Amino acid sequence: MRYGIIGTGGVARTIADKLVALGHEVTLGSRGKDNEAAAAWVGQAGASGHHGTFAEAAEFGEVLLNATPGTVAVEALRAAGAEHLAGKLLIDLSNPLVFGPDGGLTLDPVNTDSVGERIQREFPEALVVKTLNTLTAPLMVDPARLEGEHNLFVAGNDADAKARTVALLGSFGWPAEWVIDLGDITGARAMEMMMPFWIRLMGAFGTAEFNYAFKRAR
Repeated sequence: MRYGIIGTGGVARTIADKLVALGHEVTLGSRGKDNEAAAAWVGQAGASGHHGTFAEAAEFGEVLLNATPGTVAVEALRAAGAEHLAGKLLIDLSNPLVFGPDGGLTLDPVNTDSVGERIQREFPEALVVKTLNTLTAPLMVDPARLEGEHNLFVAGNDADAKARTVALLGSFGWPAEWVIDLGDITGARAMEMMMPFWIRLMGAFGTAEFNYAFKRAR
């Protein structure tokens, strides 16, 4: 399958590595074709790896992943082109983190809106699913780095799009029963609001190699 990833940062390249290892073709998209990180990734990814503009990555992909920061996600996807998003599964990994000059963290949007919802409103013909935004990149593609069951979340308006996302997560090593469905795309609010807590936990633990695990009464 062909995947287009909007973004070239560490999360984007980690996901791209996994997809290529699974036998897929991937195009990393950036603002310009001269992106050094994307070019370096292509150099080690082999024939299945490509890079180009946001629009070229979005046109290439049968499935798209947004791995840009949440504060610029809508702008990046506008550059990708609504016509290249229409009818496609668009998996949103972003978080709306805003760091102040004193290092303080806030979210924008927050509480009554989310990046996932903004993307879905801006591109109503895209099938937006929020997932993978609540843990560090290495765990996204290798959940066995932690012992035992731990959890991911999905939220989106289209049931088939969520099922396809869960199947992709399964190829990354996530059993379907570990993935918790939080309902429609408004569930992205809760997922994004988990991130200030996650960052506090990272400071307390001294590592990003952890995840949430939920237990239910019998």
